[in-house]
Amino acid sequence: MAREEVKVLYISFGQDHIHRVNNQTFDKDCIAEIKCDNYGHGRAIAFDLFSDRFGTDYLKADEKLMSFFPRGIIKAN
Repeated sequence: MAREEVKVLYISFGQDHIHRVNNQTFDKDCIAEIKCDNYGHGRAIAFDLFSDRFGTDYLKADEKLMSFFPRGIIKAN
């Protein structure tokens, strides 16, 4: 899948990144799910929601990735 075709982008957070957005807490123990039109749009939403205080973006959240995030996936938008 080309990066421009993504409809969901997953965002992780660093150890000291804690955000409260739409009555949800996002931190190092969860992944934020961002619904978007494409990769660039997803990144723009991430910056809008979390400023520059997030870790990495992912195109998929598979079982191996999720083993590092005990709180699971939380919808950000």
